[in-house]
Amino acid sequence: MTATQMITRRPTLCAAVFCLLSFTGFWIAQRAAEVSMVDLLVYQAEGWTVRNAADLYDMRASVHQLPNTYPPFAAMLFTPLTLMGTGVLRTFGTAVNLALMVALAHLSLRLVARPRRVPRAAAVLALAGVAVWCEPVWTTLRYGQINLAVAVLVLWDLTRPTGHRWAGVGTGIATGIKLTPGLFIVFLAAAGLIDAIRRLRAGCGFRSDHLRRAGVATAAFAWTVCLSALALPYDSHRFWTQVLFATDRPGDVEGAGNQNLRGALARVLHTPDPDLWWLAAATVIGCVGLATAVAAQLADDRALPHARAWAAVSCAVTALMVSPISWSHHWVWALPMMLLLAVETVRRASRAWAGCTALTGLLFCSFMIWYAPHSMKERVELHQTPPQMLMTAVYPIIGTVFLAVAARVTFRAPRGDTPGPPPTPRTVAGAPARTSRPLTRAGSG
Repeated sequence: MTATQMITRRPTLCAAVFCLLSFTGFWIAQRAAEVSMVDLLVYQAEGWTVRNAADLYDMRASVHQLPNTYPPFAAMLFTPLTLMGTGVLRTFGTAVNLALMVALAHLSLRLVARPRRVPRAAAVLALAGVAVWCEPVWTTLRYGQINLAVAVLVLWDLTRPTGHRWAGVGTGIATGIKLTPGLFIVFLAAAGLIDAIRRLRAGCGFRSDHLRRAGVATAAFAWTVCLSALALPYDSHRFWTQVLFATDRPGDVEGAGNQNLRGALARVLHTPDPDLWWLAAATVIGCVGLATAVAAQLADDRALPHARAWAAVSCAVTALMVSPISWSHHWVWALPMMLLLAVETVRRASRAWAGCTALTGLLFCSFMIWYAPHSMKERVELHQTPPQMLMTAVYPIIGTVFLAVAARVTFRAPRGDTPGPPPTPRTVAGAPARTSRPLTRAGSG
């Protein structure tokens, strides 16, 4: 039996072997590189601080003296990490993140309603085995970061069927851990309000599943805030009144790893304080990105194929672009982005789309941002040459181009302003209806 025949006859088994070999090679490579997983050690230190009732935001961890930058609710979740030694902790962190990599691959495929001919398990395992080598995922595991967990929580919500009772909880909890996902709540609320008004005008009632999900997410986020306020009142007060506004607390704005508008502008303008330029650029990008995400969420799948995916990825990229700090490992949303571009390329059968998609994938796997000189102590990024600026702005450039393409695709799609009939609970977000009645609107869940 040839290799091609083996893959054709037993795709899931072959994908499982490939994924296992890829993950094993990844694990060996990480250990050979002697990765410190320093952020995971910081999380453990936060857990110890909570257990010892010390000041959470005066804490400094590791040889780098890194501070805590997350809401106090996150530190509460990290307390179980204090039960492990350093070696066990690193093994545990790597294993959990690899499992989350598989979960992210599964939810990303679900978001674009693929595959249709290949077994889902085979596609998930193959995709995870490949994606683990891209720079955002590699760096997430290198530092022991929680980005994969945050993305999985949000994507789990966005791929729940219409009317799902718990849809929104994941986004609310993710926001309580790391505030950036809060833009998804704003996005759902805006889409829900517009959808509800449309339905009211059409005589279909004011109810909107988007609005309900935004409400559930807000309630879940409020629960995290209240719980941490009860358990850690001093730290909670300090975070929401002081730490939240210290945008330079996570690190130097101009650092090569800061892959967003603010970081790129700091390097281009040779200043650690580009706030006026950043506010102007973030306002434009934020409005365009959020408007695109809302329009895609409310579009009909017949008019805008993969509308749900366009909406989710546009919102994620917008959040990454406008956030004060977006380290390169925050860009794990590269996986659903690349998957969306790939299925669009296949649907359009366009060489231009194929070339741009391939180039985007290569850039995410190139580690290009680390080719230019970078140093936290010398702050060499403030003195970059134009080619170096270009290398360290690769993710913001990708984000800007993606949002421009998403806006063009979304707003050029035919408009369908009449709300369709309420979808059945079996309708999965982003997937076409399987009944003889009209297709469910992409924004109905």
